[in-house]
Amino acid sequence: MAPELRVRGFSAVRPGTVLPAAPRSVDIARWCAEQGWPVHPLAFGRKTPAGNCGGCRAPGHTHSGCTCPAEGRWCHGFRAATCDAGRILRWWRKAPEAGVGVSCGPAGLVVIDIDAHGQSLPDRDCLLPGIPVPPQVDLTGLANGYHTLALLAALRGAPDPADDEDTLRVRTPSGGLHVWYRAPDARSWQSSAGSGGGRALAWQVDVRAHGGYIVAPGTWTRAGTYRALGACRKPAVLPAWLAEELKRTGHLPRKSQAGPWQPPPRARQAVAAAGGGGQGPLGILVPVLAEVAACAAQSQGTGFSEKLNRASYTAGGLVTAGFLTHQQAEQILQDTAAAARPGQDRKAAGIIRSGMSAGARRPLYLRREG
Repeated sequence: MAPELRVRGFSAVRPGTVLPAAPRSVDIARWCAEQGWPVHPLAFGRKTPAGNCGGCRAPGHTHSGCTCPAEGRWCHGFRAATCDAGRILRWWRKAPEAGVGVSCGPAGLVVIDIDAHGQSLPDRDCLLPGIPVPPQVDLTGLANGYHTLALLAALRGAPDPADDEDTLRVRTPSGGLHVWYRAPDARSWQSSAGSGGGRALAWQVDVRAHGGYIVAPGTWTRAGTYRALGACRKPAVLPAWLAEELKRTGHLPRKSQAGPWQPPPRARQAVAAAGGGGQGPLGILVPVLAEVAACAAQSQGTGFSEKLNRASYTAGGLVTAGFLTHQQAEQILQDTAAAARPGQDRKAAGIIRSGMSAGARRPLYLRREG
């Protein structure tokens, strides 16, 4: 008897059976959620979010104060995005052909969206905002975002992100490219449109981060499929030079650029209660606990699970190294998680156990001064 072949996301089939040509949208959505990327449905065959309910379509209605996302409806696009497996299943059962959008900000993503539109070349000073392109630079053949981003990289002596094989890259149906990166820190990196007013990185180069979404790889639209390139399926950390360019071009809120980011007082208090006082070895817990505590500002879509797991991993390493007891670490993590997500104690406890167990295998033996 021939053995069965099991393919994730599809029912059991036997050798010789023709599998679907592309993954189902629900499987794409589940995979994204497993990466910690909140998802939301896109309109059938399009790259725009699925439509709102009747109430949300009423004239004058806005997302501000709307309860639909909290009640499990997909109204208002990326603002309703979730990693909740049950909600994802319900959404795509209702609309199995809907595409998949990823809310970039809560996912901790900064995606460089390179366009290849047939547009007239703007003035030389509009190619790279804030950077004068010297007259001796020959612009012959420059026609789209691939070229302006390559020019920016060349001026900075850096590799072209379009050729970065160490991160997830997705070819768009229009011939453009999405270069996916992880945000380098917890600050709210902002979205922009390269050909519009306000902040901009380069002509025909958009940025998708907080306040925006990106189409998930594998999603089908009437224009074609968004296809991942190469073998890499994980976003790398945003290169330092590119982060500096985004800071220069206003892709961070002014408040974030004004000074060093301070963790919430509760995170410091939790460490102090364990005898660390926010200093020395236990002081390294403060920033990771701060990220967890900061999730209290929004009810969902903040990467809470990933941040709590990171803090738990760090705490587990400190426990093994003897800087605090297992009980102290659990209490610190539970207190901080409870403040950020009231009523989710059971979920938080599971994340804490798993993260501490993994971190315990990598003790944090810090070098002592003196």
